[in-house]
Amino acid sequence: MEQSMHAPHSRHFPLLSAQADAQSAGQATTAESALPRWDLSALYAGMDDPALEADLLAAAEQARAFGQQYQGRLAGLSGHDLAAALNTFEAIEEKLGRAGSYASLLFAADSSDPAISRFNQSMNERLTVISGDLLFFTLELNRLDEDALQARLADPALARWQPYLRDARMYRPHQLSDEVEKVLLEKSVTGAQSWCRLFDETIAALRVTLDGREMTVGEALNRLSDTNRDTRARAGKAVGAVFGENVRLFSLITNTLAKDKSIADGLRHYARPTSARNLSNMVEDNVVDALVSAVKADYPRLSHRYYALKARWMGLDKLEHWDRNAPPPGSDDREIPWTEAKAIVQKAYDGFDPRLGKIINTFLTSPWIDVPPAPGKSPGAFAHPTVPSAHPYILLNYHGRIRDVMTLAHELGHGVHQVLAARQGYFMSDTPLTLAETASVFGEMLTFQSLLEAETDPVRRRLLLAAKVEDMLNTVVRQVAFYDFETRVHDERRKGELLPERIGEIWRTVQTESLGPAFHFTPDYDVFWAYIPHFIHSPFYVYAYAFGDCLVNALYGVFREGAAGFQDKYVAMLEAGGTLRHRELLAPFGLDASEPAFWRKGLDVISGFIDELEQG
Repeated sequence: MEQSMHAPHSRHFPLLSAQADAQSAGQATTAESALPRWDLSALYAGMDDPALEADLLAAAEQARAFGQQYQGRLAGLSGHDLAAALNTFEAIEEKLGRAGSYASLLFAADSSDPAISRFNQSMNERLTVISGDLLFFTLELNRLDEDALQARLADPALARWQPYLRDARMYRPHQLSDEVEKVLLEKSVTGAQSWCRLFDETIAALRVTLDGREMTVGEALNRLSDTNRDTRARAGKAVGAVFGENVRLFSLITNTLAKDKSIADGLRHYARPTSARNLSNMVEDNVVDALVSAVKADYPRLSHRYYALKARWMGLDKLEHWDRNAPPPGSDDREIPWTEAKAIVQKAYDGFDPRLGKIINTFLTSPWIDVPPAPGKSPGAFAHPTVPSAHPYILLNYHGRIRDVMTLAHELGHGVHQVLAARQGYFMSDTPLTLAETASVFGEMLTFQSLLEAETDPVRRRLLLAAKVEDMLNTVVRQVAFYDFETRVHDERRKGELLPERIGEIWRTVQTESLGPAFHFTPDYDVFWAYIPHFIHSPFYVYAYAFGDCLVNALYGVFREGAAGFQDKYVAMLEAGGTLRHRELLAPFGLDASEPAFWRKGLDVISGFIDELEQG
């Protein structure tokens, strides 16, 4: 949410992976019940852990003392003293980040538990109050004279903070008065945050009646990948019916959050609804526009062509929406045990670089991953870095399909990135979303290529290639379509509230444009926008997946060409965290995301895979 310039304790709020709309939580089966759950004791032993209360009390006292010492005095500090203030500020924020991470991870694992929901809300409220005493600092930093600040950066102690200062001061044109910023911060817990909580708890509580029993929305959505078309059709209609019954609530949430964002954007003088997200991603509007335009122009070459091919494979004149994630005919529907999934991903990372393999092994042998589907659990998957003084955690909903294996590879890529970047400290380990997807998508590509190279059977190779194309289309085409949907909704919302039917019309339009003439969309699909959590928690987040996929396709091409020292450069890129921008990070590989040809190179990889499928 763009309500406040200052919400650091929520900076690492868990976000769903791009696989979220294909991989969702379900009721755990007997076999799944043995899958490992995470252990959050690296953060706190429990909601009643005395250490948690002690940290909150200490942070509150330190924040008050910090304000008394520094408020109104930053302009007079030397470079050395300003560095000391930043060190103290980061230490307090890391305490808040630890507490916030613990609460949000508990909530992600079971948002249906009233005690956890209450705890999470109470924690957000306490952290917001404490943050109020720190709010002045970044606001005052941004009012420092540029020439005077540059002179102070000659001090080595402050020079270390240059990337943080660079990024914080990007918001100077959008900063409001201290009084308004404080009001926006304090009101956030009863504003956007509450609407997000309502969405999460509603999704968790919904039940779909399918095949004579009730199940979570996530479990029903997972049936859309079933090999049996009748099963998929029943699941698609049942999910559509449940969301149709609740569409007015989801429309209200969407309209309210879009209006809330519009008000904040107007106050901060952002040019358009996407501008705030682009700024937080440290990427220019025109670069995002170039990416989106390139993908949309390639819809016919990519998704339209592939789904026409898939329809022919399935012997259908038209695909229905429940056929989109259907396994191609002849697919191996065997369940991949968790132990085998771990071995597949471990081998891929080891084969690329033993340093990454060692980090992967730590994740896979430690209680850092919450694996099985469960009632009340967040759908999809995410990797959450928590704080450098602890370690990241990964949430999955493992159903034993090949797509789940790729999701594991994806989230472990995030985990590797977060571990390596942690050395930059709490503030500067954080990466813009556009770069945060680099290691995750690269890890998927490593795993896919490892499986492809080991496969000698032509039929199985084709099926593996088709699965990869579908994942790439979900990551690139589908996410850009999501971005297009959000853009149209937010643009129209500025003129007035949108009826549920109008939101459905926009959804159907972008799906028709992006997926192509191979599809026939039944009316029940008009409500399927309602379960995408990115639209609620992080508007315009989704293009980062397309950015990351195209970037990785280009990056992987450099690797396959045998570029000297690639692994060392790659590890250095991940270790940099948020200290460097995309132009600086890609330069050692001879890549530049501002060039239109860059995006074409990434999209050509997907097209090349489709070429191979057509020839097969």
